[in-house]
Amino acid sequence: MTGISIAAIGAGLAVIGAGLGIGKIGESAMNAIARQPEAYSQIQTAMIIAAALVEGVALFAVVVSLLVAK
Repeated sequence: MTGISIAAIGAGLAVIGAGLGIGKIGESAMNAIARQPEAYSQIQTAMIIAAALVEGVALFAVVVSLLVAK
């Protein structure tokens, strides 16, 4: 395998992990809102912050996998 192929696999795994993580965050937020609708704004804020952190880690992982391949 070439360096680019390994980088593509690493980037793909990072994106899949981020997608699963954000999906789990969304699922948990919807369950929480269903149980306590009055806490909607607080739950939404926490969900957005958590999703942004997951995205940041995924972006970092993609960049590192591309840099390591060179």
